[in-house]
Amino acid sequence: MQYRLVHVVHSVAVKRLVYPAAPTWAAKLPTVGVTGTNGKTTTTTWIANALSFGTGGPVVRATTLGVMLGDERLAVTSDYDGFLEAMRIGLSRGARAAAIELTSEALSAGFIHGWPATVGVFTNLTHDHLDAHKSAEHYLASKAQLFVHLPAGGTAVLNGADPACELLAEVVPKHATTVWYAAPGRGSTRVCTHPDIEVVRAEPTWLGTHLTLRGGPLFEGLPDKVLVKGIGLVYAENAAAAIAGACAWGVPARVATSAIESAEPPPGRFEVVWEQPYLVVDYAHSPDAVRQLVYTAKALCRGRVTLVMGAGGERDRDKRRPMGAAAQLADRVIVTNDNPRREDPRAIADAVMEGLLEHPNAEIIADRGEAIDAAVRDASESDVVVVAGRGHETEQVFATGRVRFLDAERLKLAAEKLGRGMPKYG
Repeated sequence: MQYRLVHVVHSVAVKRLVYPAAPTWAAKLPTVGVTGTNGKTTTTTWIANALSFGTGGPVVRATTLGVMLGDERLAVTSDYDGFLEAMRIGLSRGARAAAIELTSEALSAGFIHGWPATVGVFTNLTHDHLDAHKSAEHYLASKAQLFVHLPAGGTAVLNGADPACELLAEVVPKHATTVWYAAPGRGSTRVCTHPDIEVVRAEPTWLGTHLTLRGGPLFEGLPDKVLVKGIGLVYAENAAAAIAGACAWGVPARVATSAIESAEPPPGRFEVVWEQPYLVVDYAHSPDAVRQLVYTAKALCRGRVTLVMGAGGERDRDKRRPMGAAAQLADRVIVTNDNPRREDPRAIADAVMEGLLEHPNAEIIADRGEAIDAAVRDASESDVVVVAGRGHETEQVFATGRVRFLDAERLKLAAEKLGRGMPKYG
């Protein structure tokens, strides 16, 4: 596997020149790039907040949610030209740093050739996007482009609890430094037995997640205790990655940690929209993300956990059954439409259900609104209802076109109709 990865890394690199060479002024915005299967958006958002605290000015942030300069959304196109325009705007308004989320597709097309990163952060590698990459090796090798092209003096920030990082560490160039972090949630196997920064304990609550931290010499001034606003063990991993990434850029550990404590998680990431019962939306759309999501909900729930989920059409078909299997821990599972696109929605739902065949309380309700209504209607005040897969998205995509649909909005409407509980912030 290791020899094959190195071979594939270089074969991907040969085809990287889809993007033009980076502009000379890119050096004025030293950038932290974040890649991995899950947690990219949260980690990038928190790093941007830490860089802002560290520089005392605005930071350009590019994620799945759009391109931001501080709290302002920049009206730029989603292509490379729009990205460069955002960076120019940032420079003209005083930005001295950038944090960007990098997908495997962008990296395999050579984005790092078009915009370099001085710090590369890796979150984790789990099953996703094999429709685009055809093999796990190509998927990982695409993400490895961020690290193999680090400049002299650059830093690779790697997850010491993720097996993929053993291979990534092999392709980090000798002129770059490697920093390791680790957090609970990925099992006991460690690639790095003595990470530079580690979450030794994580306790999720409905108010956020309490973290106990331990840092080595690179993280002088790191506090022992932190409360991040994200709910769940995944936020322990995101926080450790973000602190390490910000410190590698040059932000002091105490400043970075304070910034991350104050930062909100992105919308649609274990976002609680209602209480009594707790109604939650989440962007989880991979087996690992679904598993982590249900685990968190079960840990916090005093009653039953109902999960409403589906899988996207015209995307990695091989992950559908594992997604169903990952939902087994929920007390009730309702399989429904996600974004079926031009695929048969029933065929997608049936594939997810194959992973739930042993579940005593799983069913298909094809219409997403009806599925949400049923989950809320049957929930007691002590239950948790989690709607997964779309998070912040505002439209469903069908063969016939796009339809406005927000999971959070439908959850609130269902609760209001029943006269149940109260909005989270109202």
